[in-house]
Amino acid sequence: MPRPALNLEGPADLPPVRPGMPEGLAAIRTEHALPDGFADAVLAEAHEACRAPRLPALDRTDLELITLDPPGSRDLDQAMAIERRAGGAGYRVWYAIADVAAFVAPGGELDREAHRRVLTYYLPDGRIPLHPAELSEGAASLLPGEERPAVLWCVDVDGHGRTTAVDVCRARVRSRAQLDYPAMERALADGTAPEVISLLREIGTMLEARQTARGGLILNIPTQDVAAAAEGWRLSYAVERPIERWNAQISLLIGAAAASIMLEGRIGVLRTLPNPSPVMLRRLRRAAKALGLAWPERRGFQQIINALTPDDPHQAALLWESMALLRGAGYTPFDGEVPVNHRHAALALEYAHATAPLRRLIDRYTSETCLALAAGEPVPDWVRTALPVLPGEMERGERDSKAVERACIDLAETVVLSESIGDEFIGVVLDLNDRIDWDQNGKPDAGTVMLRDPAVIARLDGHDLPQGTEVRVRLTKVDLPTRKVFFDWIDAE
Repeated sequence: MPRPALNLEGPADLPPVRPGMPEGLAAIRTEHALPDGFADAVLAEAHEACRAPRLPALDRTDLELITLDPPGSRDLDQAMAIERRAGGAGYRVWYAIADVAAFVAPGGELDREAHRRVLTYYLPDGRIPLHPAELSEGAASLLPGEERPAVLWCVDVDGHGRTTAVDVCRARVRSRAQLDYPAMERALADGTAPEVISLLREIGTMLEARQTARGGLILNIPTQDVAAAAEGWRLSYAVERPIERWNAQISLLIGAAAASIMLEGRIGVLRTLPNPSPVMLRRLRRAAKALGLAWPERRGFQQIINALTPDDPHQAALLWESMALLRGAGYTPFDGEVPVNHRHAALALEYAHATAPLRRLIDRYTSETCLALAAGEPVPDWVRTALPVLPGEMERGERDSKAVERACIDLAETVVLSESIGDEFIGVVLDLNDRIDWDQNGKPDAGTVMLRDPAVIARLDGHDLPQGTEVRVRLTKVDLPTRKVFFDWIDAE
């Protein structure tokens, strides 16, 4: 699975910025009616809940749990421990998830505010959290050395990546260390990585191969990063590190386990995605042919897409086209009858959001449903009542979040390029079909170009644009109020 279309790194201490960025970010917050802080009643309830959270009777502080996140993270949802099973017959994964329900009372001020926000929003100048920082970055976060209430999963995986046993319960845990991706990547390279990280590489690689074998997609699509830099802001491309993908596989493992429990119990809410339509697949085949990429008749689209690399311009263009395969993802609630369409086509399995309750509303409901079913108890009424409503809330939150992210990227592009009108750049034409105009002769009048540097993806004016080909373009216009930049095609490289 690809990362989100945008990765915003909000710095703690901002350097001097170019004119337009602070004002633009303030305008985006106003346009999208983003919340500014929490009401006093919400903060008061959070403070009271953080003073004395409900700690489970089961003590599993003996587990050697660690967290693995981007550097500087404070809202730590998950901690894990991985063991090799006796005789080398697979692995045991312990996965502790922050027990948000230990702090958030159903129907209370915190709960109502979480339903209004739905998600944590990320902007270049900081995040807008789902829960107050005292909870999400403090008392509920799985910070190292702190005893915390958690939803503790135990999943056994055999030597082929198949799940053989699942259990989930509430427990007290204590993370041993807060690790980050760059440091652990270096540790793996120089042979100093802790055992849990070496085991993560083993099981993550195996689970990723299993995802590919069962027909799942692994889209290696570059994302646009906005981060603080000496000159004000930097736009760059990033592709998921292998260690990030391995970590994501553990999260997918838990999400699949949660889905299996809910399906067996005939109640819950799944993350679903329909199979691609024949029309969509024909379009991808036509694009591959036009780009000169081989697609043997008997090879499935998954095998073709998973082998693509963004380093090659033609393959990058087909990767861009393949993002259409992810359209139509949604949430499917059920209570009593298993839904007909209950799979996530891109993952090629049943899946539920379960591992990020500090940052995503629905995960708290997944945890409560699975805990009740695993214990042979009725699903709480407050959970059952919310299930039909959650999909609409989540889709609203995701739609708003994507709009905010897109606006922030557009703003960063205009600010970074504001003094470069007339300059030439090298880029690759990604597509001619989405967000384009057509001239009077029925030919495309604009397409999308991805610049090498800076990391700008924008409109490109011109006729008969060579999709998937590197081109030289000239920046013709920067419109700060509308956050748009425009390029003309000069010639093909």
